[in-house]
Amino acid sequence: MKITFAGTPEFAAVALRALIAAGFEIALVLTQPDRPAGRGQKLVVSPVKQLALAEGIPVHQPERLKDPATHAPLIEAAPDLLVVAAYGLILPQAVLDIPRHGCLNIHASLLPRWRGAAPIQRCIEAGDAETGVTIMQMEAGLDTGPMLLAHSIQVGAGETAATLHDKLAILGSRLIVLALREFETLKPVAQPAAGVTYANKIAKAEAAIDWRLPAALIERRIRAFDPFPGATAQLGETTIKVWRALPEIGAGGPGTILAVSPAGITVACGTGALRLIELQKPGGRRLASADFLHGSPVSVGQGFVLPAALSGEASHLGG
Repeated sequence: MKITFAGTPEFAAVALRALIAAGFEIALVLTQPDRPAGRGQKLVVSPVKQLALAEGIPVHQPERLKDPATHAPLIEAAPDLLVVAAYGLILPQAVLDIPRHGCLNIHASLLPRWRGAAPIQRCIEAGDAETGVTIMQMEAGLDTGPMLLAHSIQVGAGETAATLHDKLAILGSRLIVLALREFETLKPVAQPAAGVTYANKIAKAEAAIDWRLPAALIERRIRAFDPFPGATAQLGETTIKVWRALPEIGAGGPGTILAVSPAGITVACGTGALRLIELQKPGGRRLASADFLHGSPVSVGQGFVLPAALSGEASHLGG
């Protein structure tokens, strides 16, 4: 089959690399436009574009796909299938109708749980014991299409969004190759009506730790937001990133520092306490708590600033 591919970040690049290695003809790659990033705001090429250029595959980078004129390269490619992985743009029905056999999406969850933009982060935040990848046929709804393949994996106790991303990217790349090889024999299965949850996009405002929440939830959010946006704690005028923590027995006013030792900084939460064991100062690097404390001493009784509004367990956690 002649394949076109739409994707942007590394998760998608892993799948594209697997398709190329498996010998599929990739006629065109769609990826988001180059974006300014970093302190110098230099234009950054997406991982998918880098791979496509290295392989000599034509690249199309529309800002959006509402204008029919932006569909021309895809129409000219005349694909049998469009494979989509973390593309980041909504595909209108006119685009979904172009490939002869439709569009397949590599979605990083076990649908219908965690439809939407941030399934990896939200499953960690919610404390899910397992997740996986679903290969689904795309339709106009948000991740609502029939499923072709799905495979589950366990979510480790210390899993971060970064480590789980890498596992799911590899799993997704294997499943999409399998789906294309067995496409004619696979039977689509409608998603069940029960168990639907939505993985809202991660907002930077969510990074601020609300110490009024239970310690277990804060710890999960710290892992879910690693590497982006990173959980932050405000101590005086200093914003500290917290990269690793462990729940502890303890009580006190939320945000109050209960204990300080080389093993960590223990902070009271709404329920229980949290021992911070990997932190980062502005402009610095990630440090174990013992190294962090050498340059940034803190004292028992000090308090981290509480966010202006109690964030609570948001509805997107889905139970």
